Amino acid sequence: MKPVIQMPNVNLNKMSDASENLDLQERIRVRAFELFEQRGCEPGHELEDWLQAKAEVETEAVAA
Repeated sequence: MKPVIQMPNVNLNKMSDASENLDLQERIRVRAFELFEQRGCEPGHELEDWLQAKAEVETEAVAA
């Protein structure tokens, strides 16, 4: 007789939330890099780019 494999108890809602959070972070990352490129790849504005990108992406997410 084959042993029965017990599947772990996984909360799919938490997985969905984590996936959405990663997607949001990736969109912020991409937008921040776009802002960096628009400035001519000038260093020293990483925090400004990140905060602006975060605000833009979160505004888009609320509007959707």
